[in-house]
Amino acid sequence: MKTIYHAANTRGGSHHGWLKSKHTFSFADYYDPQRVGFGALRVINDDHVEGGMGFGDHSHANMEIISIPLSGKLMHGDSMGNHGIIKSGEIQVMSAGTGVTHSEMNGDEVEPVKFLQIWVMPNKLDVTPRYQQVSLVDLLQRNQFNQVLSPNPEDSGVWIHQNAWFSVGEFEKGVTTTYAIKAPLNGAYVFVISGSVVINGHNLAPRDGLAISETKNFTMDVIDDAQVLVMDVPLNS
Repeated sequence: MKTIYHAANTRGGSHHGWLKSKHTFSFADYYDPQRVGFGALRVINDDHVEGGMGFGDHSHANMEIISIPLSGKLMHGDSMGNHGIIKSGEIQVMSAGTGVTHSEMNGDEVEPVKFLQIWVMPNKLDVTPRYQQVSLVDLLQRNQFNQVLSPNPEDSGVWIHQNAWFSVGEFEKGVTTTYAIKAPLNGAYVFVISGSVVINGHNLAPRDGLAISETKNFTMDVIDDAQVLVMDVPLNS
């Protein structure tokens, strides 16, 4: 097993008053040649947007863009005609494909919204743009990893144009569990949203990340109640 540990306090970031953003991988003005992604996984942005503020209309193409709200209300609008609110317990995906314009605003005038925005390189270029938003409430079982994203439209959760799987779990202190990587050419990037866990001798605290490759599975010990996201992605992208 090969692992690369990314401590939360080593992430890049930006602070624009209304926006506090931390970047696990190189993004915008933050560039580190050692941190330009993990295979098909190119961006993990941990965003905090103040009330009434947000990202105005901007464009993307040929990228799978996943948003996972952690608290507050994320208001989405796009050139495909989709408009609405995304909240904690939901997941959103947008396949930018041939090109799409969208905005992401705080849906509340007072309370901040916190969310993860994740970009995955697609395995098909210039697809027709698409949007999907799904509630995860019925999918999430405690003390296990629950699949919330896959390459398969028939699966529960959302799907993207890539041989990738995302799983989320809420774990109680003392639990030990093993995650099996889904495809032979894939690796897993573990992002701890809250709590603390140990994987392969690494103690992971909130917002720490661990890139895992050259193995078929890994075992995680939960030190304190934790919420953990696993992004299982191709490494040859």
